[in-house]
Amino acid sequence: MARLNLLEETRFEKLPVSVFENPKIASINVAHRIAELIKSKQANNTPAVLGLATGVTPIAVYAELVRLHKEEGLSFKNVITFNLDEYYPMAPTAAQSYVTFMNENLFNHIDIDKKNVHIPDGTLALEDIPAFCLEYEKKIGDLGGLDIQILGIGRTGHIGFNEPGSAPNSGTRLVTLDDLTRRDAARDFGGKTFVPTKAITMGIGTIFKAREIILMAWSRKKASIIKKAVEGEISGDVPATYLQLSDHVEFILDAPAASELTRFDTPWLVKDCVWTDALIRKAVIWLANTLKKPILKLTEDDYNNNGMAQLATEKGPVYNINIHIFNKLQHTITGWPGGKPNADDSQRPERAEPAKKRVIIFSPHPDDDVISMGGTFLRLVDQGHDVHVAYQTSGNTAVWDDDALRFVEFNVDFTEKMGMDNTHLKDLYNKMRAFIDQKQPNQIDTPEIQTVKGLIRKGEAIAGARYCGLEDDHIHFQALPFYESGKVQKNPVTDADIELTIALLQKVKPQQVYAAGDFEDPHGTHIVCFNIILEALKRLRKTEAWAQDCWLWMYRGAWHEFETHEIEMAVPISPQELERKKYAIFKHQSQKDRAVFPGDDAREFWQRAEDRNRDTAKAYDELGLAEYEAMEAFVRWKFKD
Repeated sequence: MARLNLLEETRFEKLPVSVFENPKIASINVAHRIAELIKSKQANNTPAVLGLATGVTPIAVYAELVRLHKEEGLSFKNVITFNLDEYYPMAPTAAQSYVTFMNENLFNHIDIDKKNVHIPDGTLALEDIPAFCLEYEKKIGDLGGLDIQILGIGRTGHIGFNEPGSAPNSGTRLVTLDDLTRRDAARDFGGKTFVPTKAITMGIGTIFKAREIILMAWSRKKASIIKKAVEGEISGDVPATYLQLSDHVEFILDAPAASELTRFDTPWLVKDCVWTDALIRKAVIWLANTLKKPILKLTEDDYNNNGMAQLATEKGPVYNINIHIFNKLQHTITGWPGGKPNADDSQRPERAEPAKKRVIIFSPHPDDDVISMGGTFLRLVDQGHDVHVAYQTSGNTAVWDDDALRFVEFNVDFTEKMGMDNTHLKDLYNKMRAFIDQKQPNQIDTPEIQTVKGLIRKGEAIAGARYCGLEDDHIHFQALPFYESGKVQKNPVTDADIELTIALLQKVKPQQVYAAGDFEDPHGTHIVCFNIILEALKRLRKTEAWAQDCWLWMYRGAWHEFETHEIEMAVPISPQELERKKYAIFKHQSQKDRAVFPGDDAREFWQRAEDRNRDTAKAYDELGLAEYEAMEAFVRWKFKD
């Protein structure tokens, strides 16, 4: 069912929440609600006054509104819009400006009168901003207020740019941006240094006056702040909690964004459950972690006092439940990720046969393979499997400019020492250096610089794969076309990306495929790369017998591990193997010390990987299982043929 909302399950939730299967379905729903408002206002010959948001969240809403205009004749001539915010200072023609965003995603594609478009002015002199803000409020008030306000939510809990500390009655004003907000915007600006420190934003009080407020959020990345906004106490520390005071608000979420709400995360605390094996496993592990007890020490009182009496009654005695879940977890642990030859595999995560498997490790970027599953990579090679690695993208946007120059300088010096004619190379170097000297934040590199950066990542990937034991003919560079835009925003996926992946799969005919299963950010490279692999395998499974027997295992990147109850294969890593994994990561020198896109985590990638693997082992240990130095975790994708 596309819409997952069940009203009887919302007693923990302090405002209305609708949950949809995915962002596309949710966005279409919101777009059609806006369209109905516009048409009802047209029927009464009155304007529809819309409060609009920017960012990734509403893009699909605007795309559907554009489709409704072009294909179904929806007119916007009676529409007046007010945008929530704008960076300050910000030229309207800048790539990062919200004027540019709105024009590219909506206004340039519909019949709205541009005189009816209002966006805060990022070019004002400081002394002129207060008067502008008062006039902005007056224009909204003179029109009778906003009919509908669309909102996203930042990880600080901001709505608009109303950061923590904002007053519930605040109006349109100049604000200082939270450091986390600026970090989240860093990719758009080519680094946090270039993100403005201030913005002009509609106030919470202004938003509250809208006759209807819709807050949208997609992806697991937003799950923790959504839980605070929906179930937490009203607090200036999380401005979105003020929306609990409104009678006209609704949160529209996809399933991952809603995943930490009580009714989805711990449904046994909300209602009676249908106790599937997966839910029992999740609940028992939750109980053990909550009480900080090993699974086999959980008692009937523990179940009864923590919302799990129904489980104890229906599936007990509880000790039998504990034994069952303990054994299930124990069976996920294997030192044979490719399957243990000549062994009973009925309780093992992988098949025993064939004893030597053909394996492809798909790596979205040129270092995800060793960062995410370097220990398992080494184990598969050591155990004699026919392992291939496929680097899906060049990773050429994640190399520092000075590294690119340094490599070209080396080539200039090398050719000179070897007595070769390097006149053209010197000229190319001078042009590259001149470009970099005047390069603007987020400006697309020249094709030559993109090539150099891609070759740097390629050389490092080869070094890492060779260190893991691969021959060069087992190292594949796909350079999928969707990635090669030269900028942070990538091209749409096409059949060309899928056909390249199909060709490699047909060449190797693997029994095992490993792919990055990071779904927290649906607009990131990992999820795009995963979907390409998935589509390729789905097509092959229709026509080729070997593809039916190919198992797809998902690994996670440097930031988040699978939850313990999700893990289906846990590969222990010894202290020596952890050191070898670290050395494989070290081969990626351009990503050491300080990566171009490090995210929120200041640790180097090898440190993140090491800590994450140790934490996974610790989680198993605390549940009462064997204590290992470290573990890498995997979840198997289940095809629905």
